[in-house]
Amino acid sequence: MTATAATADRGAPSAPVRRLTVLYDAHCPLCAFVRDWLARQRQLVPLDLVPAGTQEAHRRLPELDHTATLEEITVVGDGGQVYRGAAAWVVCLWALDKYRPLAHKISTPSGLRFARGAVLTAAKYRQMYQGPQRTPWETGAPGSGWASPATLPAATGCRSGCAVPD
Repeated sequence: MTATAATADRGAPSAPVRRLTVLYDAHCPLCAFVRDWLARQRQLVPLDLVPAGTQEAHRRLPELDHTATLEEITVVGDGGQVYRGAAAWVVCLWALDKYRPLAHKISTPSGLRFARGAVLTAAKYRQMYQGPQRTPWETGAPGSGWASPATLPAATGCRSGCAVPD
């Protein structure tokens, strides 16, 4: 994948992506879960997982609008490519050995709509539990590994785009 796939509309130069910085909301249980999942995957392109809005994020990417990174998932390529929202999720999948074929399939306009829908579905799921310390896999029936949706209270939204818009 080159920068052209996701950033051509912004006039970004075409350059191969050799490393990605994924900015995530460290206070969001869903974002933390995805961060841990990404870290466990075999990566074809290394992913640097950095909490958004931190000193480390500012140090690595001083030119970036860090307020915006707290509102929407942001992934930055080593050539300056910036991916936000559904395109950010797709480029993360593209970086993974097992999911690169899927990323190619959903990198089309209709695929990006699908990816956005998947993100919103995850956000709705996230609303079924509350607080940064309580996660769905910790609250389910004994041995199930998952929570019963009927037993979980609603939660506030994530700062980086996990919340379902009103």
